[in-house]
Amino acid sequence: MERSEIRESRKLALLKKVREHDYGKYLYKASIQRIRGFAGEDITFEFPVTALIGPNGSGKSSVLGVAGCAYKPIKPGYFFPKSAIGDESMSGWRVEYELVDKTLNPRQLVKRSSNFRQAKWVRGEVVDRVVLFFGIERTVPAGEKTRFKKLTKSSYVHQGALLSLDAEVATQVEHVLGKAVTEFRITDVGQDDLFLIGKNGDQQYSEFHFGAGESSIIRMISQIEQAPPNSLIIIEEIENGLHPIATRRMVEYLIDVAERKSVQTVFTTHSDYALSPLPNEAIWACISGKLKQGKLSVQALRAVSGRVDRKLAVFVEDDFAKSWVEAILREKLGAEFEQVEIHAVAGDGTAVSTHRSHVRNPAISFKSLCIIDGDSEQQGDDDPESGIIRLPGDQPEISVYDDILSNIERDIAVLTVSCQRPPEAQAEVRSAMEEVVRTNRDPHLLYVQLGLKIGFVSEVIVRGAFFALWVRNNPDFCNALATRIHALIQEPEAA
Repeated sequence: MERSEIRESRKLALLKKVREHDYGKYLYKASIQRIRGFAGEDITFEFPVTALIGPNGSGKSSVLGVAGCAYKPIKPGYFFPKSAIGDESMSGWRVEYELVDKTLNPRQLVKRSSNFRQAKWVRGEVVDRVVLFFGIERTVPAGEKTRFKKLTKSSYVHQGALLSLDAEVATQVEHVLGKAVTEFRITDVGQDDLFLIGKNGDQQYSEFHFGAGESSIIRMISQIEQAPPNSLIIIEEIENGLHPIATRRMVEYLIDVAERKSVQTVFTTHSDYALSPLPNEAIWACISGKLKQGKLSVQALRAVSGRVDRKLAVFVEDDFAKSWVEAILREKLGAEFEQVEIHAVAGDGTAVSTHRSHVRNPAISFKSLCIIDGDSEQQGDDDPESGIIRLPGDQPEISVYDDILSNIERDIAVLTVSCQRPPEAQAEVRSAMEEVVRTNRDPHLLYVQLGLKIGFVSEVIVRGAFFALWVRNNPDFCNALATRIHALIQEPEAA
């Protein structure tokens, strides 16, 4: 997966802007007292672009609806309608909000609530704000939309002018789709229905022949660019109809528009590409009626929610720890490694809490283990029965690097070849190792920097070479970990 083009400094500036409530209007917090499967769950929108993830039926759309219903344009009945049959349990549904609205209170958060009582939704002094909602139907092809059927009739005579796309809209669409749209046109076909005209070389074509994602992106970006500052954007399944790279770029666009126009966005997704540009604070997982904050991959989400087909799930802090543990277990477990899934869950606190919730949950059949970094402040590793293990050393990247450097006289030949450099480059590799560790300020970049210095070798290859040697140098820890995991795999499931 390509790295996001959004710099960390931009993310930090937006996080700071939210923390200081530096918005004219902003949805800061929603406390779900009770709605559908949620009871007593809070979500804080700490970043102006928020992703909601979770398995099908986990409640993502419910939380999306909760966000939209904070404001006057979105009626609660749109997301939470009451059926005459089957919806008797809606009585008592309630959400409380904390909002920034400088027109109502320039210094403090404004509190509002929405609740369902006496067979209808009641909202007191509901706050107004421009809200744009983009549902799944946005990707229905133009040829299937009833309002455009008239254009297919031979009797239709078009009266409207063909207008160019707004220059800013065209620029932003091109960033997302990766194709030129400056020669595309838009026209009014009556009753404020806008219709797109594309162009490919000398050939002109109507929206009937657009891809569903192409059409929806042009329409969404057009509306977002026209929206006033401090608007709220609500999007269902942002990746719908889009290539994965276009999905990531769309999220990057939303971060950009958050900077330019103080616009806030909340969206649901099943795509890791949609999560890659976002900080941990921007991602909330809906799992079995609970809301968990932090960056989880969609694959890791399966394990967090109890959906694992193998015998053991191991939860670690980040991708480096995941690769380190994989190297140990692949070497030591042999064929049994196929019975293990290792998941990076963005932080030691998330790893520990996820593991402990699995241990307490009798409905989850697979075993769970947690492996935290040596510098973690989490507790529990001193108890052999806790299932929480601590990796050796302090800061993980430095620990592995220093271990190999301390044995460099013996291992330089193997390390050089493992890094895909010729044997005669041993002196160059050793010198580069020593220089990089002297000048490095961020241990997370050690392996990137070393790879560049020895000849643009991939970070993945460099880390793999270091891990293989580390496993050979530390048999006591590796064998003990493998023995423990073997025992968990062999342990019979509880009846």
